[in-house]
Amino acid sequence: MIDFLKRYFDRLPISPEKKEIFNLPNTISMLRIGVIPILFLLLFSPGRVMSLVIAILFIAAALTDLLDGYVARRYQIVTTMGKFLDPIADKLIVNTAMILMIPIGRIPAWIVAVIVIRDFAVDGIRTIASSERIFIQASPLGKRKTLCQIFAVSALMIHYPFIGVDAHMVGMVILYIALVLTVVSGIDYFIKFYRTGVRKTGS
Repeated sequence: MIDFLKRYFDRLPISPEKKEIFNLPNTISMLRIGVIPILFLLLFSPGRVMSLVIAILFIAAALTDLLDGYVARRYQIVTTMGKFLDPIADKLIVNTAMILMIPIGRIPAWIVAVIVIRDFAVDGIRTIASSERIFIQASPLGKRKTLCQIFAVSALMIHYPFIGVDAHMVGMVILYIALVLTVVSGIDYFIKFYRTGVRKTGS
């Protein structure tokens, strides 16, 4: 299936410059972003069945993050647009889902605020580091944080007891773990940025 889609995109009558944008990995990322409007159904405080459906769509969208990364590596389709779009898609879908669950009482607003502020702060550090030609290696904590956030948001979306398990309680437990990882990984980025900057200036 993936090989077929790759051949299809290769045959598209577009210029090499446009293929920087319109390629298979980037299309998968954009499809992931396309799930966001469906998440707005959360504002209507959906019942058991609709909550499960929304959660399944969210999980499917989150899993495409693994797919577009795999495709990009396998076929060596690594582009500047892809490097920008992939992390943006992840943050958009996770943060949007969390924000939309605040009005219906499924997630504490202060936790969402901490996570979103951390993301903005880290993005700011990366932008400054890039302008100074400083490379900060991605923290394994950041990847674990993202994984915990996806598990937590999925469970909180389900919300209702499922197969004898209190989905909301499970989601909150994982969310607090994600919160700790969010703060710790954010501090780790600040420390790495400071140390790298000091070494570069020789201070």
